Amino acid sequence: MPTLLIVHHTPSPSMQAMLEAVLAGARDEAIEGVEVVVRPALAATAVDVLAADGYLLGTPANIGYMSGALKHFFDQAYYPCLEATIGRPYALYVHGGSDTTGAVRSVETIATGLTWKRLREPVTVIGALDAKDREACWELGAATAASLMP
Repeated sequence: MPTLLIVHHTPSPSMQAMLEAVLAGARDEAIEGVEVVVRPALAATAVDVLAADGYLLGTPANIGYMSGALKHFFDQAYYPCLEATIGRPYALYVHGGSDTTGAVRSVETIATGLTWKRLREPVTVIGALDAKDREACWELGAATAASLMP
C-alpha cells in the first residue's frame, strides 16, 4: 500500500488548524489504498522517509526560514535518503506572521537537492486563517494523498 508521510512542526494554533485541514483531506473517504503516516518533525526519521512514497511537509516561517524542527528533520534524513527517494512527490504548507517566501524557498531548495518532485504550489498563509485557507489545506492533503492511489 502506498504511504504518504506528513512531517510537520505545529507550534501554534494556526499551524494546528492547517495540519487538521491537511489531515482531513488526506484521509478523505474517497481516497482509497493510501496509508497516511503523521510525524512531528522532531520525531520523523530517515526510516519514515524511506518507507513512504510521497511527502507532505508543514512548517511555520521563522525569521525568513523554515522552522528549526523541519530543518533538523532534513539534516538527519538527507544523506540516508538522497539516492533512494529520487523523483518522489512532495507538497508543502507554510504559515507566517508577515512573510513565507524564505521558508518556502528553503524547503524547496532542499527538496530540489533530494530530487523530489513538487506536486503542486505550496499553500501559504500569512496571519489569521480563514475558510478559504482551510479549504486550500484540505485540497492539498487530498491531492497529495490521491496522487499516490494505486
